[in-house]
Amino acid sequence: MRRSAASETGTWALFALVAALIVILAGGFIWLLMSAKERPALDKVTLCPVDGEKSVTVVLLDTSDEWPDITRAEVRNRLGDIAADVPDYGLLELRLLEPSKSGGRVIFSKCNPGDGSNLSEIIGNPRMAHKIWMEQFNTPLQDALDKTMVTSESDSSPILSTIQRIAVDRFDDGRPGHLVVISDMVEHTPDYSQYKGDLSYDRYRQTAAYKKQHTNLEGVDVTIFYVRRLRMDSGKHIQFWTDWIADNNGALDEAVKLQGAD
Repeated sequence: MRRSAASETGTWALFALVAALIVILAGGFIWLLMSAKERPALDKVTLCPVDGEKSVTVVLLDTSDEWPDITRAEVRNRLGDIAADVPDYGLLELRLLEPSKSGGRVIFSKCNPGDGSNLSEIIGNPRMAHKIWMEQFNTPLQDALDKTMVTSESDSSPILSTIQRIAVDRFDDGRPGHLVVISDMVEHTPDYSQYKGDLSYDRYRQTAAYKKQHTNLEGVDVTIFYVRRLRMDSGKHIQFWTDWIADNNGALDEAVKLQGAD
C-alpha cells in the first residue's frame, strides 16, 4: 500500500510538472505573438506603409560651391548618422538644391522597411526582411549619399523657396517632421541676396521675397549643418535663419558649424 501511494503521488507530481510546463510554454508563445511587431503592407516602390509613412525626414544639400575635404568627410558621416536614426517605416528623402527645380532635385526617397532585427525567427522572417532592407533601401541609399558629394555650381541659391516647396510637399499635413539643411545658408536670388546689405531679418522683411517665401513649418524640427564662409558673420547669419524658421512656425533644433571653411 505504501508503494502504491508513493507511486500514485509520483504520477501526480509528474502530471503537475508537465501541466506547468505546458502552461509556461503556452504563455510564452502567446506573449511572443502579442509582443511581436506586425509588419504593415508596404508599397513595392517606396517601401512605405500603404496607409502612410510613420515619420518624415528630408535632407536638403546645397553643393553649389566646392566644400573642403574635411567638410565633405564630416557631411558624409553626418548623413550616415541621420539615415541610421530613421525609424522603421519612416521616410528618408534626399534632395539637392537646384535652382531649375522647385523644391530641389530628389535623389532618394524611400521608407526604412526595417532590417528584420526585431522579428522573431518563429513567427517572422528576419532573413527576408534583412534582404529587402539591404537590396532595396540601404544599398540605393549609400549610392545616393555618394552622389551628394558631387559639386554642381550655380549662379543663384534659392534656399528659402526650396524649403517652402519642401514644406508643401512633405510637411503640409501637420504631422511631425524633421528637415535637415546642409549648406552655407547664403540666400542669393534677384528678390533678396545675402551677398549684399546686412544680414538682419528686418532688411529681409522689406523685400519682395518676404511674403512670396512665407510658408508653414508647424511641427517641423529643423537642423542646420552650417558650412562656414570666411567673409560671413556666422553669428548674425544663423540668427537670421533662427528668426525665419520661428516666423514660419518651425523650431530650430540645432545649428552645427561644420569643420573647414572656404
